Amino acid sequence: MRKKKADAGHENHERWLLTYADMITLLMAFFIMMYSMSVLNLSKFQEAAISIRSGFGGTMSGQGKSIMNSSGSFSAKPSPIGGEGTVSTMKIMGPLIEYIKKDPQLKRNAGVTIDDRGVVISILSDNMLFEPGRADIRADTRPLLNKIAELLYKIENNVRVEGHTCNLPPKAGGRYPTNWELSTARATNVLRYLVEDKGLNAELFSAAGYAGTHPAAPNDIEQNRRKNRRVDIVIVGKQDITPSQPVIKPDLATQAVAENKKSEEQSSKADSKPSRQQQ
Repeated sequence: MRKKKADAGHENHERWLLTYADMITLLMAFFIMMYSMSVLNLSKFQEAAISIRSGFGGTMSGQGKSIMNSSGSFSAKPSPIGGEGTVSTMKIMGPLIEYIKKDPQLKRNAGVTIDDRGVVISILSDNMLFEPGRADIRADTRPLLNKIAELLYKIENNVRVEGHTCNLPPKAGGRYPTNWELSTARATNVLRYLVEDKGLNAELFSAAGYAGTHPAAPNDIEQNRRKNRRVDIVIVGKQDITPSQPVIKPDLATQAVAENKKSEEQSSKADSKPSRQQQ
């Protein structure tokens, strides 16, 4: 009888170990499953993000991938406005993208993309923004600039307006002797329209002319040169914006002001002495 009781007790002990082992195994399987699901979701999210960035359009030599369907001859460069917020970027840019897609001419001559600088709105110059060799904004392009202004009202990013040309020089005897003057004038006129006519915050804007130094495509055929003659409105990513540091330290600046004031007082005294003698 004692032997049977000992055997029964031993049997109960083995069952407890099996139950504990089963529980640990189930917990391990549960956490492995949860980890696998999280990795799978991350992978799907990355695929969706890539699809959003590149699935709506093709690529062009020297450019990033478009975030809009551009079946025409033009497609320009796209990274989110504030870093990794691709969804928020698409939400903000959506109305402008739809506006461009609805108009066949805009679809051929404008593009919205993302690169390492931020969101880039590219508009071709030929038969769109400007007349050949000129920097005056065409009247029929202003509705597009108005739509861009509506978008820029909603964000607080810095905006850089860049003028670009192809490698061919302007016609001799024109108003702009080189592409540097032409590209800078075009960028400045677009900036002035957005700031002065549409009332955007001037502190967020800057303009630059790059002439033909940043081509979007090789300057080997006229079709590619046309792509290079463009204005890029770059919505700079938040991660790229840093507060500017003063070139002169505060103590040196104070000293310079004091010295300047002292020199002005000395010069005023020197000027007053001859006048007294003349009186």
